[in-house]
Amino acid sequence: MKPGPSSERAVILAASERDAVKTAHLIKEAGYYANICGDLAELERQIASGAGLAIIADEVIRAADLAGLTHWLNEQPSWSDFPIVLISEKGGPERNPEAARLGRALGNVTFIERPFHPTTLVSLVAATVRGRRRQYQTRQILEDLTESEGLLQTALNAGHLGALELHLPDFELEASPTCKTYFGRRPGDTFTYQDLMAAVHPDDRARRSEIVEQTLRTGSDYQIEYRNIWPDGTEHWVDVRARAVRRPDGGIRSLVGVCSDISARKTAEIEREALLAQLAAERTALAELTATLEQRVEQRTADLMKEVAARERAQEQLRHAQKMEAIGQLTGGVAHDFNNLLMAVMGNLDLLRKRLPEDPRLRRLVDGALQGAERGASLTQRLLAFARQQDLRAVPVDLGALVRDMSNLLERSLGPRIMLRLDIPEGLPLACVDSNQLELAVLNLAINARDAMPDGGVIEIRLATWQAKNDPALQPGDYLKLSVIDSGTGMSPDVLKRAIEPFFSSKPVGKGTGLGLSMVHGLAVQLGGELELSSAVGKGTTAALVLPVATAVPEVDSPAPAAQTVKRSAVILLVDDDPLIAMSTMEMLEDLGHRVIGVNSGPQALEILRSDQEIDLMMTDHVMPGMTGIELAAVARKVRPQLLVLLATGYAELPDGTQVDLPRLAKPYHQDQLRDRLDQLLGQGTGQQAAAASADSLATPSTLSSHPEEPRSGVSKGAGPAAAASGDSAS
Repeated sequence: MKPGPSSERAVILAASERDAVKTAHLIKEAGYYANICGDLAELERQIASGAGLAIIADEVIRAADLAGLTHWLNEQPSWSDFPIVLISEKGGPERNPEAARLGRALGNVTFIERPFHPTTLVSLVAATVRGRRRQYQTRQILEDLTESEGLLQTALNAGHLGALELHLPDFELEASPTCKTYFGRRPGDTFTYQDLMAAVHPDDRARRSEIVEQTLRTGSDYQIEYRNIWPDGTEHWVDVRARAVRRPDGGIRSLVGVCSDISARKTAEIEREALLAQLAAERTALAELTATLEQRVEQRTADLMKEVAARERAQEQLRHAQKMEAIGQLTGGVAHDFNNLLMAVMGNLDLLRKRLPEDPRLRRLVDGALQGAERGASLTQRLLAFARQQDLRAVPVDLGALVRDMSNLLERSLGPRIMLRLDIPEGLPLACVDSNQLELAVLNLAINARDAMPDGGVIEIRLATWQAKNDPALQPGDYLKLSVIDSGTGMSPDVLKRAIEPFFSSKPVGKGTGLGLSMVHGLAVQLGGELELSSAVGKGTTAALVLPVATAVPEVDSPAPAAQTVKRSAVILLVDDDPLIAMSTMEMLEDLGHRVIGVNSGPQALEILRSDQEIDLMMTDHVMPGMTGIELAAVARKVRPQLLVLLATGYAELPDGTQVDLPRLAKPYHQDQLRDRLDQLLGQGTGQQAAAASADSLATPSTLSSHPEEPRSGVSKGAGPAAAASGDSAS
């Protein structure tokens, strides 16, 4: 028999030509085909071209390189298990280790020991050929099944049909990609029977359930047309048809069927019915026009009034949506304006508290007002964090050391019922972060995790390296992932989707502002990373901060310069166009012992600077009509190169990408913070030289949070973070 895909011939590789000829003669006399191979390479070629079995003398291949043969055997298709008869002088694998090795290498091997009777060889060849025939039959069956499956799929595609099978009694649904698309899902999405039932239009559920029960009870064919609601809220029609597949005992094993999208046809039918109904109504109306003209006019007028009312409602809803969008876009500006208002309130309250008589009741009232103003300042901080306009000082930081240093604070904040575990490997690279803001974010996430475990549990903080490759939210490169993992109640998918939305909270009223996770998310994005949330109800939540690895070497802190002795009273030029802030700031400066010259614009300030008036320091707002504070500082330094300038501003005022080489004081601030900043610049208080203060391009913010979701003001009152923190999360 010639080589071919269904060849049954035996290919022979013997120790000698005589043995090969003798073996081939025995096989041919028995009615089979045989070919003699001169060497192992020819044997491999003959097997690859098509054969029923191979007969090999073990001494020929005992020391040969079998890599080519074993590679072909290992790459056989699933239906094939090529048989090999191995002739050995030392018996099979039970007595011959070399035979055992060859058996493992060649797979489907039958051993025959010399000397053997010719009948034994012929019987073995006959059995092997029969086995090879069954393999060829299996191949044909698989090919027929593949062809049938292809034809069925072609028919389904041609009819735009999706296939589905519902396995009973567990109601496990298998749906084809086309079927999933008819329910608004992507081909790779999970689509269960529960998902299918939830997608059915509420008005069609009872009818569908009745037909399903009838099919399961009687075994009749299942056929129904119903509406389903897609995840995007749109309504579509499907036609589903299925037939019961029974088990050998007669019970229904599954329902197998197809579905198709009939939305276009149904829409056309509905429109046609509506049009026919409208035509019928118009004919009736026309016939009765003479008798009911006045009534028709009144009815039409009422209908028009309803349409007008509906249009006005729609317009009102549109205006409301536009207004909410504008509010979202102006978050940063609102925070700036609110900071200015709080600046006047806090400054005046600071001064008022110093001048109050020793009346405890009045002190409590003023302290309460100050605490309210500080909470307003914390709200602006959260808004700025959400709007990604907070001032950050990102430097190389050892995250492992930062978290370890926080462990005592975290344990006090979490309480005795929560166990804190740290998984921080050694040798991690430095991260480029703002350490103060990152501490607040970690504390916020830990408090959220605590609140998700009312009965206690375990919180694990884990650090690991991470590399971004195809993440659309991150630049490719190296990152560190800081994960806060709890074993709490977890979040449902709907809550998880909205967890970082501003002002969204699943906590009871009064337990959170809904800005906690928004702040953490805004911080991560502003640092060049992202916040990843994963959660499941009853299985806990993992909040992971992905932070960029630092590329620069951390700066070495130089020794603080010696203090410069300067008189405390200074002449300060105050520039602010807001009368309330100007008045409050002037009062605070004068209360600190300084002499203040107040102006409300940049040009007025320049007139004074060009005069002979002695000026020790200029304190200016940034956003002012005609000339900003930064522009004023640039011109002022040309007039007086040694002039000290302090920029008092809210972070949201500065345009994107602005590099400011001025010392800054963030609004709102207390008088103590103003005094300390001026002491830095004038050489008093902390003893730092003015030149060093001027080189500080990013001043420390005036509000640092002692509450996971609220920045703390510069004047701390009440309990620390462990006592005050309650966190804010959707978990």
